[in-house]
Formats: sequence, structure tokens, C-alpha cells
Amino acid sequence: MEVLKGIAVANAINEQIMAEAKGRKRPPHLAIVRVGERGDDVAYERGATKKMEKVGFDCTHYTYPEDITNEEFIREFSQINANPQIDGILLLRPLPKHLDEKQLTEMIDPKKDIDGISPMNMAKVYAGDASGFAPCTAEAVVEMLDFAGIDCTGKKVTVVGRSLVIGKPVTMLLMKKNATVTVCHTRTKDMKAECRAADIVVAAAGVAKMLDASYLSEGAVVIDVGINVDADGNLCGDVNFDSASEKVSMITPVPGGVGSVTTSVLAKHLLQAAKQA
Repeated sequence: MEVLKGIAVANAINEQIMAEAKGRKRPPHLAIVRVGERGDDVAYERGATKKMEKVGFDCTHYTYPEDITNEEFIREFSQINANPQIDGILLLRPLPKHLDEKQLTEMIDPKKDIDGISPMNMAKVYAGDASGFAPCTAEAVVEMLDFAGIDCTGKKVTVVGRSLVIGKPVTMLLMKKNATVTVCHTRTKDMKAECRAADIVVAAAGVAKMLDASYLSEGAVVIDVGINVDADGNLCGDVNFDSASEKVSMITPVPGGVGSVTTSVLAKHLLQAAKQA
């Protein structure tokens, strides 16, 4: 059984990015927009900032109090969106409920929308149009499979979860790689059977240690996208790692798996956006 760690995949992407960015008049510039002090937002912002520093890209932080009015935030966001010095925008979500998240995803410039939240970029992902930006975590799943040398052509893949952030876009990306994809969700009648029928399982349900060995076929490849906290307060994925590792041929750990690749994909998208600009 092989543990597919994210660090090697991230390093390979980083090297490619730095080679491509050489000789540019100015480094690509990322704007990270955060409202409030949610722990997971702050952690992701810190990780994204470190990644930009590592590859030599600029990063500006726009942080607002949780009680900012919708009118104020729309005005602030419009200025960031229109700034010609900013190549890409990362809007940390979910936003506080009083802010109109739908309006913001519709107004973000698709060319700067490097985490694929705008309707135009979502449509491009579903149309198989590579000129758009897919959500970074969904693309990180595909990057890990590619790095591991796994050809998805003809493979049966089960995706557990149907969110717009991971489940649905990763399904489209895997179909583009010629996989046969089944999507499971809370209303799936026999999720265990659907997972056991798969060569590759992508776990993105957001439920700690939900999938154990009984959900997996012998020799399956498991990509665990979940980030949860278990009963002991430790970070864990959607897959019971100890149970699954006795049965599968390859599995990603949590932490140290998909999450560490996501910020490298973000940097890759930022460079792409800067080139297009």
C-alpha cells in the first residue's frame, strides 16, 4: 500500500510555475479577501500566503470585520475587482449570512476568478473548456492522480459528495479524463455498494472517518478530500485511514494530502491569469 503525500505533487507544480514565471516584468499578484476571523479561513489564507512567497508571487490581504454591511463590502470588492495591478482574487467562503454571496460570485471578473466560483468559470468546467478556472481543490485531486501515473481512462470512479466546490467539478474533470463517474450523496440508496464497485474513490462528503474498509474494493485508489476534526480533536479525513490502508493500493493522508496541493494549484491559476492579462 502506497501513501500518496501531497508535498511531492506540490513541489513538482511549484517548480513548473517558477520556471514559467521567469523573466516576467512583474510577478503575478494575488488578492486574498477575508471577512471575519474563521479559523479555517485564517489557516487557508496563511497557507496560500506562504505558497505565494515560496514561488515569488505578490500577495495583498484585504480583511474586513464580520459585521461589515453588504453595501460596504460590495463597494470594497468592486475596487479590488477593478484594480489592474491584481491578477487573481481568492474570496474566502462561506461569507457571513448577511452578505450577498451570489451577487459577489456573479460580479467577480472571470479572468481573475482563480478559484472558479463565477458562473462563467463553472460553465467552462462543465463544458470541458480549459480556458476557465476550476475550483482549486477539485483540480488538486486530478493533479494527484496524474502525478501518481494513474490513467483514468475507462476506470470506474465514485465521488462521495456533490458540492459545487468539489463533488460536481471533480466529476466533470474526471469525465474529461475519460473516467466513468458515479456521484454519491445523502440520498444514495446503497453508497457502500457504489464505492465498492469503484477503482478510484474520491471522498468529499465532509464527515469524519465516514468511509472504512467495508466501503472499498481490494486494491482501490482513495483520494481523501475531507478535512474534519475527530472525537480526540485531531485533524482527519472522510476516510478511516487505518481501516482503509489494509485494503487499498494507494491512499492520500489527512493532513498532508490534497490540501497541500490546493495552494499550488492556486498559484498555477494565478500565473495563468497573469499571462492572460
